[in-house]
Amino acid sequence: MLTEKGVFIIAEAGVNHNGCIDTAKRLVDAAVKSGADAVKFQTFVPEQVVAKGAERAPYQQANIQYNAESQLEMLRRLMLPVEEFGEIMAYCDRMGIMFLSTPFDFYSVDLLDRMDVPIFKIASGELTNLPFLKYVAAKDRPLILSTGMATLGEVEEALQTLQDAGAQELTLLHCTSNYPAPFEEVNLKAMFTLRQAFGLPVGYSDHTPGTEVAVAAVALGACVIEKHFTLDRNMDGPDHKASLEPGELTAMVKAIRNVEKAIGDGFKRPGPGEKEIMRVARRSLVAAVDIAAGEIITPEKLAVKRPGTGIPSKMWDVVVGRLAKTDIPADTVITWKMI
Repeated sequence: MLTEKGVFIIAEAGVNHNGCIDTAKRLVDAAVKSGADAVKFQTFVPEQVVAKGAERAPYQQANIQYNAESQLEMLRRLMLPVEEFGEIMAYCDRMGIMFLSTPFDFYSVDLLDRMDVPIFKIASGELTNLPFLKYVAAKDRPLILSTGMATLGEVEEALQTLQDAGAQELTLLHCTSNYPAPFEEVNLKAMFTLRQAFGLPVGYSDHTPGTEVAVAAVALGACVIEKHFTLDRNMDGPDHKASLEPGELTAMVKAIRNVEKAIGDGFKRPGPGEKEIMRVARRSLVAAVDIAAGEIITPEKLAVKRPGTGIPSKMWDVVVGRLAKTDIPADTVITWKMI
């Protein structure tokens, strides 16, 4: 499903709406303009996700002005009311882009299932939450599983849990769960390991600054790219600083589509546009001096010059020793009819 039309690009809005549905719709507009295939949000009931005393992650502490709030308070402030997700999904339908949202609790799974979302995305933090994986798998929908923070063994356990619970269409995303992720921690080659180990489609969820790593992942075979974006990196919130702004998202999508085209099918052959260039850039055998009809063509009577419209220069040894059928003036491109 995901790979039928090339790389599937998910514009990750996440909680960058800061709890405002109007901002969420503006994010949808930006995703549509970028050319992304889907725009993804996050659906959660804060009290079902974190305990009262849970601290915020270091990047959350660094990127939020409300320094005294707990993770629970932060999520309460950033959440969209559940009834607004239906409105956002309807808006996505009108705008012609796929709506996705990552659920973080059982209630949110049921909500998105009732909304008939086409794909369930499972966040990296839930990879070891086996009861949750079983619950999601039972919904019998295509699944995308992020693998940030995970060992290969943990990925194997998660996949086994999902498949035992009935999941059939699975895609893995390599991921580095750091915001922003340092380039030296990305390890894009892990995509090869995941693909070889599990025989599943593998994509990449990118948290690095900029767009070059996401584009590189496509060149290495990623079938899905997920990237956070925001309307303004200077907005207050945990994920804005590690997100692309709308113009950057558009540039990333364009770069991915160009790289997709450039990857090709792997067969080494001249491209359609090269065939005319071959006539100009390659060389032919040329008469170095006037050659009279009946003369034997010796090496000193030959030169190698452009264009490549005559006998190819690689045929030198075949031509030497033959007789000229016609007069061949000096600097004339030699053809097979002349010898």
